[in-house]
Amino acid sequence: MDLTQEFAARITAAEPDVPGPELLPVRLARACAEVLPVAGAGLSVYFSADRRLPLGGSDPTAGIAERLQFTIGEGPCLTAHSTGQPVYADEEELSSRWPVFHDALVTRTPYRGIVSLPLYGGLEGIGALDLYMTPPGSVRDLGLADTLAITTALSATFASAMDEEPRSETGPSWLDAPAAGRRALVWQAVGFVGVGLELDATDALSVLRAHAYGSDRDLDEVARAVLEERLSMVELSEQAEAGP
Repeated sequence: MDLTQEFAARITAAEPDVPGPELLPVRLARACAEVLPVAGAGLSVYFSADRRLPLGGSDPTAGIAERLQFTIGEGPCLTAHSTGQPVYADEEELSSRWPVFHDALVTRTPYRGIVSLPLYGGLEGIGALDLYMTPPGSVRDLGLADTLAITTALSATFASAMDEEPRSETGPSWLDAPAAGRRALVWQAVGFVGVGLELDATDALSVLRAHAYGSDRDLDEVARAVLEERLSMVELSEQAEAGP
């Protein structure tokens, strides 16, 4: 059995634990983490330069790492998406290129290296895969041929599933995945803050990020607090004026 065959087998094997079309991205992320020498994996899509929607992580720690990139607004995955090129970042590069993200990552996760790859085919330009490493593992442990083979297989599997899946009024079923639902709350909160503080979407997102960073919380948590009115416009405005 070659690597892509093993990848397909792992996707099928995960169905009893994570069933349903909406959790296909989770099965894909788990399969990546199982067939490659990595500690975790995460799959996401983009609707615009700053609107990243997580679809699935191989485990809760991978989910934390994904949310940190979005909360802080920097990291390898965002760079891979913007350039369309793979990004291989060990801890030294993480620290030098994305220092705020690096500090949060090493505080809250065991990860010390990330490989971020844009997806291919029908997902080119909108999808990305993050692969996470822990010591003694290294980004150098990932062979280019194996990594590209799995990224290509994942892209083809996901694109095929999207083409075959009937669309509902709310969109494809993977938008019902828990991670996607949490991120949808962020965009609702952006609109809420934009109206409350008379800001455009970019500035409203910046205010939410500043509060998340200043309170050491994920952006998803802050968004929920805003929508549940546990966090007022006054508190957000004061945080924005104070700065990080």
